[in-house]
Amino acid sequence: MQIVGRGFLARSLRPLAARHPDTVVFAAGVSSGTSQADAGFAREAELLYDTLADCRRGGRRLVYFSTSSAGLYGALPRSGREDGPVRPASPYGRHKLAMEEVVRGCGPDHLILRLAYPVGPAQRPHQFLPALTAQVRAGRVRIHQGARRDLIDVRDAVRLIDALLALGSPGGVVNLATGWSVPVADVVAHLELRLGVRALRQVVEVPPEHPVCTERLRHLVPAADRMGFGPHYYRRVIDDCLARTRRPEETLR
Repeated sequence: MQIVGRGFLARSLRPLAARHPDTVVFAAGVSSGTSQADAGFAREAELLYDTLADCRRGGRRLVYFSTSSAGLYGALPRSGREDGPVRPASPYGRHKLAMEEVVRGCGPDHLILRLAYPVGPAQRPHQFLPALTAQVRAGRVRIHQGARRDLIDVRDAVRLIDALLALGSPGGVVNLATGWSVPVADVVAHLELRLGVRALRQVVEVPPEHPVCTERLRHLVPAADRMGFGPHYYRRVIDDCLARTRRPEETLR
């Protein structure tokens, strides 16, 4: 496997580097769902064009990471499905949708993974859980009331990716998520509990978000049903991440 990228997701995929030799995984580009940086989007697009050309020449399959966030699916009245409508609600979501179309139209065998919110140590500070944890530690947190997050341990995400690639080529689009979206307020409450702090909340109302559908993922990888996903899975993910990144002076509760 060739991994394009050097960030959190690319590093997490390194255990698969010796597997799937016919596959190029594009794990580069803009990693913030709140980004509006046209220059960053343009750099990702140029790198993707070059990677697609290399895949065509070498006859290799491309895996592209899109997003299953509300940035892509928007405030739909139902769970987001791979074969259903999308309504991008941010520049990041519109960019990801455009890159999906580029991948679909450029020829090589491909798999588009609409990734949820991976969690693990050594994430960049701007990514969801590190940014929220820093706010809670600082004692002041901004909560988007109505927003939900499908948190997935990056190690579980890598296991699912490995299983999908082992199928040969399922192709198309797959939501790579747990299927359980948690209100951001619940994530904040659990962080407060574990860190032993109480943060002052600034609440901002946003349109309600819905979970994504994982029927296709579970059909392709039945083992997903045995990975412990459920309404309280996010707590285990947060606890494990905090335990591996806690400060020397902290005692987690």
